[in-house]
Amino acid sequence: MERVEGIDAGADDYLPKPFHVEELVARIGAILRRSAGHATPVLELGALRIDTRRLTVHLEGRSVTLSPLEYRALRYLMHHHGRVVSQGELAEHVYGNEQEPESNALEVLVGRLRRKIGSEWIVTRRGYGYLVEGPR
Repeated sequence: MERVEGIDAGADDYLPKPFHVEELVARIGAILRRSAGHATPVLELGALRIDTRRLTVHLEGRSVTLSPLEYRALRYLMHHHGRVVSQGELAEHVYGNEQEPESNALEVLVGRLRRKIGSEWIVTRRGYGYLVEGPR
């Protein structure tokens, strides 16, 4: 009955105690995907594909090896494709609040990503941030 009341009150999900942290993380990931308009753990834009469950990236069917920071940056940009993501927003997501990146660390990170997936995928909007559009 408690679950029904919670969902009727507006909750998206209900996780009874005791629970496993892995289940909590999976449920949060599912809610975030749905809120961003992604029903599956796979993000696709043209020939670029990210499987957020397996933490893999494929471009035109071939596997692309990324560092954890590169993967976080690309995944965040893909979640927000078609929208300019400010440098501050991207840095906060990639590096977190605890770690203060070097002044040009984000530019270097985006440069490495461009070399691995192609420069046409990530566009810089000077003074605004980054945008994932895909090749034209």
